Amino acid sequence: MLLKDYMPISCLEVDSHLVPTPKRPVFDVHTHWGEMAFGPNYSGLYDTKTTIKSMKSHGVIGCVNLCGHWGERLVTMLDKIGEHRDYVHTFGTVDTKKLEDPDWESYVHQTIRESVGAGMKGMKFWKNISLAQKDKSGSYIPIDDSRLQVIWQTAAEYSLPVLIHIADPVAFFKPIDRFNERLEELESNPDWAFNAPDLYTFHELMEQQDNLVGNNPNTTFVIAHFGSYPENLAWLGKQLDKHPNMLIDVAARIAELGRQPYTARKFFQTYRDRIMFGTDFTPVSHGDYPIYYRFFETFDEYFPYSSSPVGTQGRWNIYGIGLEDKILDQLYYRNAAKLLGLTSE
Repeated sequence: MLLKDYMPISCLEVDSHLVPTPKRPVFDVHTHWGEMAFGPNYSGLYDTKTTIKSMKSHGVIGCVNLCGHWGERLVTMLDKIGEHRDYVHTFGTVDTKKLEDPDWESYVHQTIRESVGAGMKGMKFWKNISLAQKDKSGSYIPIDDSRLQVIWQTAAEYSLPVLIHIADPVAFFKPIDRFNERLEELESNPDWAFNAPDLYTFHELMEQQDNLVGNNPNTTFVIAHFGSYPENLAWLGKQLDKHPNMLIDVAARIAELGRQPYTARKFFQTYRDRIMFGTDFTPVSHGDYPIYYRFFETFDEYFPYSSSPVGTQGRWNIYGIGLEDKILDQLYYRNAAKLLGLTSE
């Protein structure tokens, strides 16, 4: 039998609670409705109204769409959202491939101004800047590069939050061998590996992240996927202590948090006003909301962190952290409402 065919089902018998809807209204700050998730032909893949109806059935009262882009691509995305812009708040970006153009700074100012006018509510940047994009000298572009400074400064001028994905799980930066805890995931997705010798290491990216947030105190950064480093909550807590302009979301990281329930619960209690709910939802794959609710609201033991009986992110199960209602209020909605200026529920 191959390891990929081995699907052990736990024989443990403990209390189990299904949580189809949350105790409190939920706002999802990390969803994908457009090109990033589906490519340029996304429009015909889902119906916006039907998708929102499904989300509402799971207690979701609004969300951030991170697939806005710029120019006509932003307009096309907003047209797909249609009359539901009060529910789906779209973040956009700028074309960082223009970084070395002589009119780069004026391009950034003009694009952000036009995007805000079109309906952009915030900005989104992805890991490709430091892990794929090179400048004309052939060097990878660090996320704290001074040439990018105009973006963060302009975002601050327009009071736009910047949600940024900087690094992936630590295991993606390690050798793909028998010691790698996400071996199967990386073998199935070899392009997710970032262990090539010419790439920035994980810890170099964390230094860049620290510099980015620290060098731009007037810009509010939401560092996606639990601040890039859910494997080390002690380090992450020090970062939040150091940077009052830094927030984080929980998108696609309950697998990491749920295997350290004591540490995670204490972290949520300590940083209750800095963490926002997010899932990495797309309109064609959104069945995991109840698992998130179970993790946050119960003390259930050793349950799958996704709809797959054997998790695709690693061969472990998770434990619920049973957060208090006041913390759920902040995590599920109030922190996002403060960030985006939403009406209180």
